[in-house]
Amino acid sequence: ASATRTHTHTHQHLQKPNHPTTTTTTKPAHKKKKYPTTKSQSKTMSNNNEISTTSSLQLIPETVLKKKHDLDEMKMKRAAAAQPGNNKVFSRKTKAIKIIKPEKFLSRATSRINHERRFKRVNKKGMQKRASNSKVVEDQIVTVEEGDERTLAVAEGEEEEDATTIPRASNSVGANIVFAIRIRNEKRAIPANVKRALGRMRLRNVNEGVFLRYDEYTRKGLHLVEPWVVYGVPSKATITDLLKRRGHLKIDTQRVPLTDNTLIEEHMSDYNMLCVEDIVHELHSIGEYFGQVSTFLWPFRLAAFSSKFQKRVLNMKDGQRGDYGDVGESMDDMIRKVL
Repeated sequence: ASATRTHTHTHQHLQKPNHPTTTTTTKPAHKKKKYPTTKSQSKTMSNNNEISTTSSLQLIPETVLKKKHDLDEMKMKRAAAAQPGNNKVFSRKTKAIKIIKPEKFLSRATSRINHERRFKRVNKKGMQKRASNSKVVEDQIVTVEEGDERTLAVAEGEEEEDATTIPRASNSVGANIVFAIRIRNEKRAIPANVKRALGRMRLRNVNEGVFLRYDEYTRKGLHLVEPWVVYGVPSKATITDLLKRRGHLKIDTQRVPLTDNTLIEEHMSDYNMLCVEDIVHELHSIGEYFGQVSTFLWPFRLAAFSSKFQKRVLNMKDGQRGDYGDVGESMDDMIRKVL
């Protein structure tokens, strides 16, 4: 039986057709892309893509998120505060609402009336006994500083014990030049006649100073506006400091800082002035061209005698502490305070 099985198997193998064997390579079937046919399928595919991308990104720390949240909240608050309706109250560009009490109007009117009465009285009768016609010399305690030629000259001839006590003139009688500074700026309390007198001296703004030729006409004009100004006799060293530290020139109606002697040479060479020393000599000696030099110099803009803290908190007002009027040779100390 086994022999017959093997025989039949070999017989079947021999009965296969005798044709040449050909090798056929079959390509794998190309898979077609499945495009979403509905909106729901497209959403699900996009969500799957987002999940795959976010899973690959690094997580943001919690502190960074909190900081971003705080910054966003701060921006929202600033945007809310910058609304157009709040600019009138909180903006620095626009002035806040200021309430003036009726007492303020009364005090201004009273002050204006008193100054006008004083102006008319002095203009008619003069200062009477309030100003001396002769030079008054008093001993004053001063600190000797380098550069003050007048103080050093007086102190050299005295002993060391009395070197700080020197005689000084308390008024400007007999002087040829004075330096005047406007110390008050009460716009609503100043009479019109006082304002015109200050304008003739070029003292139109507060804390401005000018050099004046001290004669009878100037003396009477200073007496008329004495509560509004402080004036005295400056030394040559003080005049030099004023020109070098606060000097400005008037060139073509423009305020030009005095930084170089070439400006003086260009505009004042017709009057034989080439440098700052020439201008100082002309002012101190009351030369022939004193008027041209004084108008060539812009009024000196100086610092205030009292700060805003002293005015608002300590209630210290200019012109009410005795620091006004004729101070004589003590003008050097007054100028050093505001230089």
